[in-house]
Amino acid sequence: MNSEQLTEILKTAFPQAEVVVAGQAGKFELRIVDDIFIEKRPVARQQMVYAPLNTYIADGSVHAVTIRAMTKEEWRKASVFGV
Repeated sequence: MNSEQLTEILKTAFPQAEVVVAGQAGKFELRIVDDIFIEKRPVARQQMVYAPLNTYIADGSVHAVTIRAMTKEEWRKASVFGV
């Protein structure tokens, strides 16, 4: 699994999102910016992101992910204030 493949999987799962994937060798950092996360708690957001990855986690293609799942407004604030 490479970052381009993982990006396509996540873009399919979150078609309206801005998806950025970095990493290699099964270790990835994910940023998904989508208003689908509005009013969702952090654990619920992570579960939503893990759902399309479960098969790849189970077969070992993906074994470590760092997830930043944010709304557009949260990403705007993080970009402006460097959070």
